[in-house]
Amino acid sequence: MTARTDFPALETGRIGGGLAARLIHSSLGLIMFVLVLVAWELVTRLLPAKHLYLFPTPAATVGALWDSLPELFIGTWMSSLILLPGYAGAAALGVAWGLLIGSVGWLRAIFIPFARVAAPVPPTIYIPYAIALLPTFRASAIFIVLAAAFWPIFMNATAGALAVPERHRDNARVLGFGRLEYLRRVAFPAALPFIFNGMGVGLGMSFIMLTVAELFGASHGLGRFVQYYADFADYPRMVAGILYTGLVTFLSMTALGRLERRLVFWPH
Repeated sequence: MTARTDFPALETGRIGGGLAARLIHSSLGLIMFVLVLVAWELVTRLLPAKHLYLFPTPAATVGALWDSLPELFIGTWMSSLILLPGYAGAAALGVAWGLLIGSVGWLRAIFIPFARVAAPVPPTIYIPYAIALLPTFRASAIFIVLAAAFWPIFMNATAGALAVPERHRDNARVLGFGRLEYLRRVAFPAALPFIFNGMGVGLGMSFIMLTVAELFGASHGLGRFVQYYADFADYPRMVAGILYTGLVTFLSMTALGRLERRLVFWPH
């Protein structure tokens, strides 16, 4: 007789074990936040009173955050008017140009040497020149965000186009695909995992450069909020602004990750 291996109890055990592992894994991040909060409270209790104004307690920070929510919501809206056009432009240009460069050999030979020189240049270098050259602060800030997000998206899209298996290229030639049809139906789907990797890096860079750009001339925005209250030594509001900006960034990255899981299901 052969032993059966399809017992429902064993299947249930595997499912239960997997669920327990997922619950434990998801709780690790929460544990880290709790530990940071406890450490923060301990530090503020142990510091001499004369230094407390620089290190507001969690309770003082939460109170300042609650009081500042209307102003922070306005800042979020004003920042989004810079972030969204810049990031969307970087995604469109980076994906289109990256797929083309990765698929056309002679274009790659021309452009990649330039990209290797231009891509490592910190986008902060462009800020004074963009402010002086472009007509408005918003236009210059959008350009800075676009410049920051473009290169990670472009490089990953190029890598994705280069990673298309040769048999897929041969099949496209046999089917008589033109250049645009090949890019749309073969290169773009195959490069999607690479593209989303670049978009994740680009989104993080966009938030960084948005905050930096707003320090130079914005009247509203998340970066301006932090700088304004730092100038007036209102450190509870300053720390509240930092935490709020981190939350907005986290939610944006989470939304991008969910979109990736919906569109790019095969690597998972």
